[in-house]
Amino acid sequence: MRSTRPVALITGASRGIGLAVAKELSTSHDLVLGASSQDSLTDALAEFPDAVPFVAELTDPKILRAAVDSLELDRLDVVVHSAGVVGGEHVSDTAWEEFQRVFSVNVFAVAELTRLLLPALREAGGQVIAINSGSGFNSGPGSAVYSGSKFALRALTDALREEERGTVRVTSIHPGRVDTDMQVSLQESMGNTDYDGSLYVTPQAVAKTVRLAIEATPESMIEELSIRPVKK
Repeated sequence: MRSTRPVALITGASRGIGLAVAKELSTSHDLVLGASSQDSLTDALAEFPDAVPFVAELTDPKILRAAVDSLELDRLDVVVHSAGVVGGEHVSDTAWEEFQRVFSVNVFAVAELTRLLLPALREAGGQVIAINSGSGFNSGPGSAVYSGSKFALRALTDALREEERGTVRVTSIHPGRVDTDMQVSLQESMGNTDYDGSLYVTPQAVAKTVRLAIEATPESMIEELSIRPVKK
């Protein structure tokens, strides 16, 4: 892949925050849009016909490596890790497989994809942006799996930031509740039958924080950003 504009690879780009980030960056970056299937990218690729699809099962290291190799990136200016899953119940009710599923997407896949992209990111003096969560700071009953994965993601990005300091910038973004399909499902699972998206942060607002981090001046790095709903 060759480009005269900065290049941004966005995972989870078929919907929600990932799609909002794609829209936000489309004016300034060439896009590589990530999703687990070609079909799920149909709408996004129709909106951004010049974007390059990045179709990969993030939890399969062999498939992930092949997908990265196929891009033939000589440089990469930013990767936005937006793909993620929720899950888990109380520890007493959560099987091993559920921990494995959530951590595989939210932590292990981020680590492996970042590792594979680091040569291109270093070449560009690029940036890693991880869409974390308010749950990366706080946990509670029923949150061991999801919050645990987000705590681990924060530890990963904190370590990466220091390892790559001066070469690759690393930003962790921690939204509160965001008005997405995932939030609708989460609220339904909690018994909320009166969903009101206006109570939550919009995906577009999170995308603006991504833009803010990217546009930090060259000598500076926004290390963490929290964006929370105004209403309780």
